[in-house]
Amino acid sequence: MIIAGKDDAAAGCCAGEILSVHRKLMPTYEERLVWACGDGAGLVTHQLGEFRVGALNCWENWMPLARTALYQAGEDLHVMLWPGCERLTGEITRFAAREGRSFAVSACAILRPGDMPADVAELVRLRESDETAFYDGGSAIANPDGTWLIEPVVGREELVVAELDLDRVREERQNFDPAGHYARPEILRLSVDRTREA
Repeated sequence: MIIAGKDDAAAGCCAGEILSVHRKLMPTYEERLVWACGDGAGLVTHQLGEFRVGALNCWENWMPLARTALYQAGEDLHVMLWPGCERLTGEITRFAAREGRSFAVSACAILRPGDMPADVAELVRLRESDETAFYDGGSAIANPDGTWLIEPVVGREELVVAELDLDRVREERQNFDPAGHYARPEILRLSVDRTREA
């Protein structure tokens, strides 16, 4: 879900307005016990300030065609939402930034045994595990050239804040723009069905 903030009113958004709702394309592992497959209606980008923002959830970020759909929609800030595991987010955050020549932000959580509510099934067994954290974080920001602006934050809670410069996106796309001047749409095309399924 992408929500416009109060500072986005100048970009044509109303403060607090829900711009779109994205349903995860393919539930992962046990998520399939609860959720059905999503659809392409959420594979869109939105203008927030000077940036065009798109987002994918968890393992969707590993799906090249889902990323490409957002690149084609003009994305220059890619938001990656994760339950929180640096071993999953570390490489893909830098890769997606470099591939799309955009900023990539991974937003992750930490979940420790002591964070679990008392009514969770098998809580005693979970707390007896030798895990210090089931999810260790990994929030990070990568520059459009794939270098770290902020390296993954692991094992601690921290508010990650950075100032992003859209000129960095333009500099990187000057020589390679995967959905722009470097694309060959007469040869390679991606068709995206953005119909909302029930």
